[in-house]
Order: sequence, then C-alpha cells, then structure tokens
Amino acid sequence: MTIDFANLQYQYQLYKNEIDEAIHKVLDKSNYIMGDEVKELEESLCNFTNTSYAITCGSGTDALLLAMMAFGIKPGDEIITTPFTFIATAETIALLGAKPVFVDIDENTYNIDTSKIEAAITPKTKAIISVSLYGQPSNLDQINQYTNNKYTNQPIYHIVDGAQSFGATYKDKAEVHYCDIYTTSFFPAKPLGCFGDGGAVLTNNEKLALKIRQLRVHGQDKRYHHKYIGMGARMDTLQCAIVNVKLKHYTKDLQLRQDVAKKYNQALSSKDILLPTVSEDRTSAYAQYSIRVKDRDTLQARLKEQGIPTAVHYPMPLHLQECFEYLGYKEGDFPVAEKVSQEIMSLPMNPYLTKDEVEFIVNKVIECID
Repeated sequence: MTIDFANLQYQYQLYKNEIDEAIHKVLDKSNYIMGDEVKELEESLCNFTNTSYAITCGSGTDALLLAMMAFGIKPGDEIITTPFTFIATAETIALLGAKPVFVDIDENTYNIDTSKIEAAITPKTKAIISVSLYGQPSNLDQINQYTNNKYTNQPIYHIVDGAQSFGATYKDKAEVHYCDIYTTSFFPAKPLGCFGDGGAVLTNNEKLALKIRQLRVHGQDKRYHHKYIGMGARMDTLQCAIVNVKLKHYTKDLQLRQDVAKKYNQALSSKDILLPTVSEDRTSAYAQYSIRVKDRDTLQARLKEQGIPTAVHYPMPLHLQECFEYLGYKEGDFPVAEKVSQEIMSLPMNPYLTKDEVEFIVNKVIECID
C-alpha cells in the first residue's frame, strides 16, 4: 500500500466539476486581478468565521507583512513570538527591520509558552505574534492579558499566525475574535488550500481593514494616489475561485480531519509515542498530525520503505538558524523547542485517509518502534 501524505489529487477529483467550472468562469471573463470571485471569497470567509472583515492577499507571508504594516511596525520595534514555527513568522518581522524576540514553547501543545511572555516584554515591545501550530490555537486569553499599557507606554498588538489553523476554534469561536488581526494561508497543502499561493487577513477593526486593503495595492486609496508605502499583495482571481469551491465543503473536510486524528489517537495511545495534545477549550484544524519519538530518523526510514511518507515540522528552531545569528541566541536558550525539534515528526494527514490506510500506517509505526 502506498500512502499519499496530503492527497491533493484526490480532493481535486472529488470537487473537479465544481472547480473546473469556477476556473473556466474566470477564464471566460478574463478578469484575473480583483475579479468578482475575490469579493465573493472575502465575504464567505467573513461568514464562515463570523468576522467583520476579510482581506485576501498573495500568501500567508504577505498576510503577516500586511498585519504588521497596518500597525506601523518599524525598525527598532520588538515583536515577541515562538522559535518553533515556519520561518515566515519571524522572517517578516526582520524584513520590516523589527527584532524578533523569541519565547520558548509549551511542551504539550508546542505553541508559545504564555507563562514566559511577560519576562520578554520591554518598552520596545510592539506586538505578540502567536502561532497556531499544527492547527491548534494558543492560549489566547492569557496572551491578551499582556496587550495593555501596564507594560509599555503604547498598546501591544496581538497577531495570530493562523497559517495552519483556519477553521479551528477557541472557546467555540474563530481565533480572530481573540486578537487584533488573524492571518492565514491558502498554500495548497494547508487544510484550506488553493492551487498556488494565497492568504488572507481577518479582523473586526474597520480602520485596520481599510488600511490593509490599501496596503495590499501599493498603499493606494484611489487609482494612482498612494496614501501609504505598500506592496503588490493581491490574491489572484483564479485562486480565489478555487478556494470558494473548497470552502463550501470545508466544514465536512474539517470533521473528516478530526475523525482521522481520533483514529490515530485511539490506535497509538498505548504505545511509546507522544501524541498531539489538544486543550479542552479549543479545536485543531489538524494541518498536521505530529507525534514525538526518540529515534525519529530510523522510524522515518523504515516507514519510507513501507510506502508511508512522513515529514518534520520543524527540524531546527528559528533561534538556531543562520539568518538569525545576529540576534545573539545560542543553543540551550529555548530547551523545549530544541528538544521537540529533535523528536517531532508528522504522519500522513488529510481528510481522505481511509480506515484501512490509517490501520496500515499505525501497524507499521508500531511494528517499526517495537
């Protein structure tokens, strides 16, 4: 048996008629930039999350940049975030000339350890970027306790990097309702993906939404009149059309991901494996199903021989990456992130894994470990 990690082709075939029709509708109109499908998707994203404003953009990375630009992040500002995430989270901070300030992670959820945030706050702190790693929100209430003038002479903004978590909930609501700005990605392998790059910024703040819309088109408030220094960050009409189709089926696909995770949990729960921990007051979109094992390399090699693909998200924390050497961090500064990075590995996860496929994967994992 050969397993497909994300099974994107299966999903395309499942919704092929609807997707092809949506694509050809765009082609027939040749309205490739800011076509009707863009507004349709933004309205649908708002409806799905019960949010006031959604602004599509070119990628999840663009979404993070737009969020920080909307807050006027500038050189010298400090942004607190996690070192255990995809590089875009901290890379975008650095691109704006601000300083990433890392805080270690919680060993159970792998999200930022909120008990360590307060010690990282300085008069230069401008924002906290929490990451909903693998699809699970952070402790958003705890983070929001630090976003007031008690700590600095200015507000501390809260941005949620939800590149992996669209559709997850925190206390029965979408994450956007517990932060200033929520960003997400529609990269093809994300739970809600397009056929290229795409992303979105969601907020309940009208002024922020207006500014982000302008920043998305080079800071333009009307044609050829530029209020801000912005960027070209529009999401293509074709990609919006594809996500429009997928979003109609997304509630079902999310539930299927939950079902697959439940099957994994039940079958692997008694073995020498650390399974994902999802807090009771939140749900995960299960962008990944990530376990921890002691001898990861050997297990990955053996599973590969059996036709089972795996992945590592992520093998090196950001504070140890060469590009962040200038920050002055060293090995041992964030021991939990470093430990997890040596043990974490992701098993195949997609809504379409069959019972037989899950059983095959589980049996091979147990066989290889034993």
